[in-house]
Amino acid sequence: MATHENADDLTTGPMARHFRNLAIPAALGMLFSTLYNVVDVFYAGRISTDAQAGLAVGFQAFFILMAVGFGLGVALSALVSNAKGAGDEAQTRRYASQGISFGMIASVVFMCIGAFAGPLLIALVSEPGAYRDAANGYFRWLIFALPGFLIAYGTNGILQAHGDTKSMQRALMAAFVLNVGLNPLLIWGIPGLWSGMGFNGIALSTVISQTGAMGYILWRISRLDVMQGVVLRDLVPNAACYKAITAQLLPASSAIMVMFISGFVVQFALKGFGGSALAAYGVALRIEQILLLPVLGMTGALLPIAGQNFGAKAYARVEDALFFCWKLGFAMTVIATPTLWFGGAAAMRVFTDDPEVIAIGASYLRVDSILFPIYMMLFSINSLLQALKRPIWTLWISIYRQGFGVAFFIWIFIGVMGFDVWGVWFGIGAAVSTGWVLALGVAYRIGTQELRPKESHAPPFIP
Repeated sequence: MATHENADDLTTGPMARHFRNLAIPAALGMLFSTLYNVVDVFYAGRISTDAQAGLAVGFQAFFILMAVGFGLGVALSALVSNAKGAGDEAQTRRYASQGISFGMIASVVFMCIGAFAGPLLIALVSEPGAYRDAANGYFRWLIFALPGFLIAYGTNGILQAHGDTKSMQRALMAAFVLNVGLNPLLIWGIPGLWSGMGFNGIALSTVISQTGAMGYILWRISRLDVMQGVVLRDLVPNAACYKAITAQLLPASSAIMVMFISGFVVQFALKGFGGSALAAYGVALRIEQILLLPVLGMTGALLPIAGQNFGAKAYARVEDALFFCWKLGFAMTVIATPTLWFGGAAAMRVFTDDPEVIAIGASYLRVDSILFPIYMMLFSINSLLQALKRPIWTLWISIYRQGFGVAFFIWIFIGVMGFDVWGVWFGIGAAVSTGWVLALGVAYRIGTQELRPKESHAPPFIP
């Protein structure tokens, strides 16, 4: 029997209610996703600093493959929400069904690609030795978790478009709890019965828990009203639907891939400062993610809200959604910035007692605290552009900021000006700040084109 729980109309009603209903479950889900990764970092630290560095490098290689999953989620959220906002139930069902089969095919393709490309990426950003060996062993097991991640995060866009972010929250909470129990069991085994798998047990725990999350998300999608009556032939690839999905997916996935490649650029620069710098960066990223969770939940909620209203041609509500998102974001900055600035070292000590790792990680978090409001605005502009079905601009912004900008400015600070590890952090800051200026210009142009009908004689859209 179908559920009506997810059929939320985002084109009417108070904006605050929609953001609350969408953003809070999404942020909680991402909290447990981040805590999931924190558990992995914690247990890797109980093994060695080399294990922590190997986890950071191996995980970065894996997440480049995951870019298509995040991109698929963005594509389906935009396409399904636009179709739903326009009241086209047949098209809504068609995009949802085709999105599921797209994710299944992509999983198989990218597992094959990852088997060959992963070790090459790891070799590029590491030096021969213990932490490279750990990264390769971890990655070889982790590749089997790709379908769980890719299909779950990709098809979750269908649920988001229907106003449902609670299902992913529940899936990620369950995966976290399972990971907490499986990690020590698979690492150290059962005394007297099994000696465990060591560091690679962290990866197998991920495979098991994320595959379960995928199964739950697919079950929840099957319960939507719009999916009733769907049969296997509806999953057979349709050229027109795949083309529409790909047109939305490629810019979003490419932008995310550029982001992860940017992580490799940072790791490449850090490897000259030793394994401690790489371990510090890996731990600090997890801490940063925890503080960014409310922002990610809020800006993620903006996509289906703006998408449904754009599909319904309710342009004023699209603008209201963006500005409401920014108001909340600046309120969050008041809490997050001092927390990162003053509490970074204390947070690092939770995961390591290595004083060098703590000091390097704390320095990154101080620079990051200043960038917090800029990240918030960048994420929200990305969601707006995707909702307006202009995702190609998110790619160009990402290519500048995370492709060219990070590499160029790190080179300026380290290669030209002779900075130490601080040069890496200042390079990231310069890339993010200049990328933000570019994003504001793009938002002004696209917003004016899409949200200001020519016959209205309204003033330009000012982000």
